[in-house]
Amino acid sequence: MQEEFMQEALKEAKKAYKKLEIPVGVVIVKDGQIIARAHNMKEEKKDTTKHAEIIAIQRASKKLNSWRLNDCEMYVTLEPCPMCAGAVIQSRIKKVYIGAKDEKTGACGSVLNLLEDYKFNHQVEIENDVLSKECEEILKKFFKELREIKKKK
Repeated sequence: MQEEFMQEALKEAKKAYKKLEIPVGVVIVKDGQIIARAHNMKEEKKDTTKHAEIIAIQRASKKLNSWRLNDCEMYVTLEPCPMCAGAVIQSRIKKVYIGAKDEKTGACGSVLNLLEDYKFNHQVEIENDVLSKECEEILKKFFKELREIKKKK
């Protein structure tokens, strides 16, 4: 089941890729059903906060008519940054499944671990390396192509 949901998150990442957004995709699941999906939209919306995780949390909250996402799980293709990890904690998501690690800005174990290492009022479980190869590959390909585009300018 985990791989199926991460495949859905990868579909979202591919949507971002096509828009020249960093290809990060997210799905939020409750009771075995996807209730929200999103991809990065920072460039398109010209808004720093339009990370896939934030958009998905907003959509899930709207769907459930609550900011509390206690019984929900998030599947994300790239380890959340500190802003998104904070939103995960605040929304009370139960567990986060992560595809690729982010060694530069990851806040779920790579650079720091906001979800488990601090005494916040809510603790979030983490499971790493769900379809990590596929999640890493789309990012590597994207940044390689982006470098090529920038060289031509």
